[in-house]
Amino acid sequence: MASISEDVCGTFFAAKVLGVSVSTVQGLVERGELQAWKTRGGHRRISVQSIREYQVRHGLSATPAPSSQFHILVVEDDPLTLELFRASIERWNLAVDCTTMASALEALMDISTLKPDLLLTDLMMPGVDGFELLRTLRGNPDFSSMVMVAMTGLSAEEVKEKGDLPSNTLTIQKPIHMQWLHGFVSAMLMVRQLPTA
Repeated sequence: MASISEDVCGTFFAAKVLGVSVSTVQGLVERGELQAWKTRGGHRRISVQSIREYQVRHGLSATPAPSSQFHILVVEDDPLTLELFRASIERWNLAVDCTTMASALEALMDISTLKPDLLLTDLMMPGVDGFELLRTLRGNPDFSSMVMVAMTGLSAEEVKEKGDLPSNTLTIQKPIHMQWLHGFVSAMLMVRQLPTA
């Protein structure tokens, strides 16, 4: 079973925090400026503490700038689909921040730091799949308020055969209609802005 850690993060999130490219982060690791190692699956893990120390040494902001934006995390192993999500969401006139990842394992490593409002994940991925990602997150009370959506080409029967999905997981069939997603996110933003009792 995959685990969630707040002490390490992936290359993608490190790049986002530091405001640099992924290749720059890789260079910082190679020069020993960031402490990192690779998992057995070949995924790079970077010490969050070493990122903080790098920020202090270079006079950078100690944490990412606070944002009132709505955060979406898309986990999908197909690069063309990821690009479609990126390009579509960038065109929306909404206060939305979208992070894309090609691996459920990478998502598990970074999700405690990212804290997305909405998770969209493919189910069928190599290694840790979307089923395990969703089950791991649903078992953690820290993610009880996160909306989780499974994207799949599987039928309901095939999903059940693979152990089914955790309760409160929405399912949408592939291919994803971006117009529907735009409406779904817009509705979530409207609900978020309603005054609380």
